[in-house]
Amino acid sequence: MTTAQTRQELDVQPTPLALLLLGREADPRSERGVECPGDLPLPSDPDLVERARAAKEKLGDKVFVLGHHYQRDEVIQFADVTGDSFKLARDAAARPEAEYIVFCGVHFMAESADILTSDDQKVVLPDLAAGCSMADMATAEQVAECWDVLTEAGIAEQVVPVSYMNSSADIKAFTGKHGGTICTSSNAKRALEWAFSQGEKVLFLPDQHLGRNTAVRDLGMTLEDCVVYNPHKPNGGLTAEQLRDAKMILWRGHCSVHGRFNLDSVNDVRERIPGVNVLVHPECKHEVVSAADYVGSTEYIIKTLEAAPAGSKWAIGTELNLVRRLANRFADEGKEVVFLDRTVCFCSTMNRIDLPHLVWALESLADGSLVNRIEVDKETEAFAKLALERMLALP
Repeated sequence: MTTAQTRQELDVQPTPLALLLLGREADPRSERGVECPGDLPLPSDPDLVERARAAKEKLGDKVFVLGHHYQRDEVIQFADVTGDSFKLARDAAARPEAEYIVFCGVHFMAESADILTSDDQKVVLPDLAAGCSMADMATAEQVAECWDVLTEAGIAEQVVPVSYMNSSADIKAFTGKHGGTICTSSNAKRALEWAFSQGEKVLFLPDQHLGRNTAVRDLGMTLEDCVVYNPHKPNGGLTAEQLRDAKMILWRGHCSVHGRFNLDSVNDVRERIPGVNVLVHPECKHEVVSAADYVGSTEYIIKTLEAAPAGSKWAIGTELNLVRRLANRFADEGKEVVFLDRTVCFCSTMNRIDLPHLVWALESLADGSLVNRIEVDKETEAFAKLALERMLALP
């Protein structure tokens, strides 16, 4: 008897994930393993900077380059604007005359830019392999299964989904379809307050730490009000009673960079640098956030350092490219800025956007060849945009 006959008799169907792991199918939405259809310039090419400048000048107003704060300096120098993911997506939408939006960030950011820009504008990601491990931790299939679990527990009608900006277009669309909203690290409190005015519980996707920290620090909840839904366990690893008792149902996701900081990191830097101010991103673990002096989004971190007095000392818990850039920027003002952890840690996927990829993308566009376009299908875009618009309407 063949394997196929056995499977048919047993009525066992392999899951998409199983087929993917066996190498028998590909994931069309995968953000990894993509090669450029042309030859990349060598990283050692001494003319890369001049080539990028020449291609950008040739394109003129037809191109608008966005640079996320976590990008390398070699890339940031060519950005027309810098910022966090949502600010950059809005900046792109505010430039309707730009035919090409080159997003130096990661996949979900480029998707958001495509959702918010006009149909005439084309969003380009210099390297399609620049994904986000956090965004990858919640798939549309997993979230749909979670909603079935909530329905079986009899609480789905009470639950309002709130999805972090760091999520795929599919997850944003799910959120819009089920009456929820999107949030950023700077407006998460407002988003949760709105959600609890609409329902009794929140399903927070995909970063458990931002959800927990906002609920406990900003809304006065307790850790016992929060449960973690693990998509890799039956029923999320939770009982129906646990789901019914919880106020915050947190998805088991995290940022690979911010999740590495721990309490030892905080204690160690305080011992090494007396009088240091610890400033961390809310994607960090709750124990780190609780031990820090200041907590806030990327934009908050930058503004806090701008307002800091000369001679002050700061240990920053966020991505290393940004920390190094801030250290260099404020050195002349006598501000000491160090990375919170002793171990160097860049965002590996964000760092895939390097100068050779940017040069390749810009030169291709300048030669009339559209490459690496990020395009969200119309149905997904409609529901995702609905969720984004709810966020924009928050008081």
